[in-house]
Amino acid sequence: MNTSPIMQLCFALAILIITAEFLGVFTRRLGQPRVFGSLLAGIIIGPSLLNFLHWPVFTDTPENRLFLDHGIKILAELGVMFLMFNVGLDVHLHELLSVGRSAAFGGAIGAFAPTALGAAVLLVYGHAASTAWFAGVVLAATSVSISAQTLLEMGLLRTKEGNTVLAAAIVDDVLAILLLSFVTATVGSNAETENSASVLVIAIKMTAYLVIALAIAWYMLPYLLRRIANYEYTAQLVAPTAVVLVLLFGWSAETLGGVAAITGAFIAGVGLSRTIGEINTIIKTTANRITYALLAPIFFASIGLNADLHHFPPEAIFFTVILLLVAVLTKIIGCGFGAKLGQGVRNIEALRIGVCMISRGEVGLIILNEGLRRGVFPENSYIGISLLVVVLSTTILTPPLVRWAFRQDNNYRSSPSRQLSSSPNSP
Repeated sequence: MNTSPIMQLCFALAILIITAEFLGVFTRRLGQPRVFGSLLAGIIIGPSLLNFLHWPVFTDTPENRLFLDHGIKILAELGVMFLMFNVGLDVHLHELLSVGRSAAFGGAIGAFAPTALGAAVLLVYGHAASTAWFAGVVLAATSVSISAQTLLEMGLLRTKEGNTVLAAAIVDDVLAILLLSFVTATVGSNAETENSASVLVIAIKMTAYLVIALAIAWYMLPYLLRRIANYEYTAQLVAPTAVVLVLLFGWSAETLGGVAAITGAFIAGVGLSRTIGEINTIIKTTANRITYALLAPIFFASIGLNADLHHFPPEAIFFTVILLLVAVLTKIIGCGFGAKLGQGVRNIEALRIGVCMISRGEVGLIILNEGLRRGVFPENSYIGISLLVVVLSTTILTPPLVRWAFRQDNNYRSSPSRQLSSSPNSP
């Protein structure tokens, strides 16, 4: 069939998006997050099973297939940037600075413990330091939306633990991004990291970029959007301006700061989170529509497309189980212990906080994708697939574990003192 590469890409994207959305709705009905269905879609239609990009309709010439691969990867990269922009829009630094000690310590230890122990596991298995530390950062991430949705369904989101988990997740997300930025900057080139002096230069460059970019985003972006919205003939530029800022901050992060583009998109989101009223509504609505109607399904499904289970040897199962245990226990113990360092947290409450932080979800997938894109995880290696299995497993395990943890106290629901009057962020 003689079809232009553009039309082949359109057909491939149509298959990719409809499969991802259909399985996303199906898994949501089963009590699992939609992202799990999107990943499953990529695995089913990818090289592990159907290998749809190698169907005759897509393989007129090697050049056409290369165009398809690159087209999907480019859209997936845009998807991950806009996903991180959405995460940034939900991070309010004034809330981060005002959280209690339990949330701050829980989020901090819950980020550093899995990074260190996860990296240690890979180092013991003989993998390169860059691979080990990047894998550790994947395990540092937390996707609290899974736990928040479960608590909301149980009527327990407005509890002491619920509020602490939401606040600790903010700390965890910010630290995960900072860890990713540092690891990305230092593992970009082996030649650059041969001595401590060059590492110091990289760290200074990264820190300078983060400080300057955050200052610009924090003070200038809200002002810029307000000025644009003040004039009737430019009010329609609010949404396009937000999109342009995501792209510019993503470009500057890699080009000027030497860190991941998703870090720049995240910073842009943090700055624009300070907008208020109709401007904030327009930005969030635009970001949600662009992300979840088009780019996010492509991104999540593309991870499944890159996971060829034929390259997953049986001997890697034990390695994956160890990583999963590290991923689960470091969050339960690390976040729980950190929460205990705060004031007024009982053992059962610390356990619940730790359990709620287990899920890696979309944040873990974003960091994993960054490692795959940069070639940190060797091609055709089982490491990327093992990490993908760990991320999926923690996402699946979290809802039943959360329900179990909150049912350990029979009087939990009946005690009015357990409920807090303040309203936390929605999941």
